[in-house]
Amino acid sequence: MLRLSKKSDYALISMKHLALRPDASSSAREISESYDIPLELLAKVLQRLVRARLLVSVQGTRGGYRLGRSASLISVADVIQAVDGPVTVTACSEDDHNCDQFTKCSIRDPLWKIKNRILDALTTVSVAEMAVEADAPAPVPTHTVSRMVFVPPIGEN
Repeated sequence: MLRLSKKSDYALISMKHLALRPDASSSAREISESYDIPLELLAKVLQRLVRARLLVSVQGTRGGYRLGRSASLISVADVIQAVDGPVTVTACSEDDHNCDQFTKCSIRDPLWKIKNRILDALTTVSVAEMAVEADAPAPVPTHTVSRMVFVPPIGEN
């Protein structure tokens, strides 16, 4: 089963939180209390995001964290890789051949293709897309739909 780490979960929650408030900074404590995230762990996650330049740290009384660039330019893959490193699905990688079965492995290449597809999918979703509120009301259609009823020709039943 593929599963994000808690650090990636917390990073994505934080990024969405900040994307919803692009004109204000938020402290680690504010984010921690808003989502019941352990403060020490969140602080470490936020620092990794700063090192990856996905966030900037703002000093001062109104300080905290802000997005390092537009939320539409930050992908989910960027966030996950900043916190957890490269996305992998196997113990071996294209760079690490330290596996007893490496030369005879028949599933390595197909699994690497799957990993690349997963990474492509994570790259196509931006933090801005994640920040769109799911419970926002759906747009009201501007057109009407009529029902069509089949009526057999006269004389047929």
